[in-house]
Amino acid sequence: MTHGSSAVRGILVFVSLACSFAAAPQTVNEAARAAFVDKMVGQHGFDRAALSKLLDGVVIDKTILDTMARPAERVVPWNEYRNIFLTEERIAAGARFWAEHAGALEQISGRYGVAPEMIVAIVGVETYFGTRMGRYRVLDALATLAFAYPPRATFFTSELESFLLLTREEKVDATAALGSYAGAMGAGQFIPSSYRAYAVDGDADGKRDLWTNWNDVFGSVANYFAKHGWRAGEPVIERAAKADSFSGPEPRNSLELDGTVRSVAAQGYVFTTTLPPEAPAAAFSFEAEGGGSEYWVGYHNFHVVTRYNRSTKHALAAHQLSQAIRSRYLETVASAGGSGAR
Repeated sequence: MTHGSSAVRGILVFVSLACSFAAAPQTVNEAARAAFVDKMVGQHGFDRAALSKLLDGVVIDKTILDTMARPAERVVPWNEYRNIFLTEERIAAGARFWAEHAGALEQISGRYGVAPEMIVAIVGVETYFGTRMGRYRVLDALATLAFAYPPRATFFTSELESFLLLTREEKVDATAALGSYAGAMGAGQFIPSSYRAYAVDGDADGKRDLWTNWNDVFGSVANYFAKHGWRAGEPVIERAAKADSFSGPEPRNSLELDGTVRSVAAQGYVFTTTLPPEAPAAAFSFEAEGGGSEYWVGYHNFHVVTRYNRSTKHALAAHQLSQAIRSRYLETVASAGGSGAR
């Protein structure tokens, strides 16, 4: 659902090289751009002259192309990736953020059945609680990837279409909206198609604003999880170890759950869960600090988290951050004599 979130923008540093369509025609698929304009005019009623002028102002950004080719989720080992998000500073900021928005989070959590700590953690992983929502113009990012990045051109052309429709529907300035290098927007880093499909008007003010309206942000993140099948009260993922009788195979870290609690245990993974033997499950392995691997068993809710960002590292980081923030928040509430989250 999210691509290239601002959370990992600082990991990979590239020299920025931006050029306009006119300055670097060799990098742009002009036929694809022309076909896109025809589609937007013919299918969606956009004004041809206005749309052409809008696209003439797009900047093709070499930084975006380089970063897309080396996303942090793939090139950074888990032990380093985890340390980006599981910091004392971010955990403390998350607990403060929860306290600041406790009323809204409790209401949204109750409405959608999604744990408040998961909502907070997603915003914490994606944009450091709304403070790092991206510096790229969404229009530039999507057009760069649609017309100058052949491996994902079809996907990003569709996202550019969704973005322009979104700007019309939500009255967003297409030239001013900022986001990630892959066009993800707002505090929850929604790509345009997900914004249109899952964003909600959390406070009934007639607008779905994922940049500045926290009711809309919380509701939209929760709605995304609910629509993808989040099950209230069920575990997400649990640490496991290999028994001496382990018979393998080694985890594939697939985004799909390929076994059950019973079958994973039968392979020789030792773990504790409240779920029944027939519950969907899969084993996962991640690079451990100091070498070797650490093993985990993920369940249905872990699969749901991977729908938000299709990376098992991202999902595990979000889960661990959610647990750390929840623990810190409850400690803070207890010390203040409050009741805290249920």
